[in-house]
Amino acid sequence: MVKKIFIEIPTWLGDAIMTTPAIENIIKTYPNAEITMLGSYVSTQALGNFKNVKRILVDNSKKAKNRYVGLFKIANEIGSVDLAISFRRSFSSKLMMFFIKAQKKFNYKRLVKEEKHQVLRYNDFINHALNLNNLPGDLKLYFEPFSYSKPTLGINPGATYGSAKRWYPKEFAKVAVELAFKYDIVIFGGPGEVDIASDIEKSLKENGIKNYQNIAGKTSIPELIEKVEGLDIFITNDSGPMHIAAAFKVPTYAIFGPTRYKETNQWNNPNEHIITKNLECAPCMKRVCPLGHHDCMKLITSDDVLKVINE
Repeated sequence: MVKKIFIEIPTWLGDAIMTTPAIENIIKTYPNAEITMLGSYVSTQALGNFKNVKRILVDNSKKAKNRYVGLFKIANEIGSVDLAISFRRSFSSKLMMFFIKAQKKFNYKRLVKEEKHQVLRYNDFINHALNLNNLPGDLKLYFEPFSYSKPTLGINPGATYGSAKRWYPKEFAKVAVELAFKYDIVIFGGPGEVDIASDIEKSLKENGIKNYQNIAGKTSIPELIEKVEGLDIFITNDSGPMHIAAAFKVPTYAIFGPTRYKETNQWNNPNEHIITKNLECAPCMKRVCPLGHHDCMKLITSDDVLKVINE
């Protein structure tokens, strides 16, 4: 009988959220098991209040003098479990799974090479590992929505992976200016995206827009989730917050450039609209445009986005 389960979740927020249908699959299979969850600070903040998660550990082994020793100490702290599952493919993850004391261990691997949504890949991994045949459900995050006083538009100009995934601040600002008569505006962003958000704020001020707030770099992960959940409309790059919006089926206008939208677009959100340009050079999956022109984003205009919103 499986009583104790160890789950290592992905480092990046968006990837972690895309594992949630697979984690629900595990919980459905072992409803009485206690789960120990390991991940980055960001990912565990998002998923740590999942049902059956009794223990949350943040992987700080990178800060240790010797990372291998750090991983070994974490494994010792976790103790013996019946089942160990990792949704990561890195060498450090493989080492972690080597150190873990478990009757059964499963490391994530891509089972097929063809284009397939990442949610399906994660769920297929669990089905294959545990001999199941369950379809993935919706993305799950267990938070209550923030209550805005008026209809609210969120704009998310950042993207952690690299500059190639970012649409331009001036274009985000143009969309916000056009919609400010209908919605209050909230500018989102992480600690490293404050300058981008400030550029948008500057444009709003120059256009006399006052019904906005810039919360870039000012929210915890739970606060970010709650505030995205409460939105009426969301305009975003391919990013972690995009997947937060998907979990709550927020009407979303997602701007894709260098990434494979068929693999990482919003899962099961009937209110999603993908805005992209079909170029020969895209998707390149690069952090920075290797050709120097960034046309996959540069050719998308505020008018393109507004046209889709107004349809």
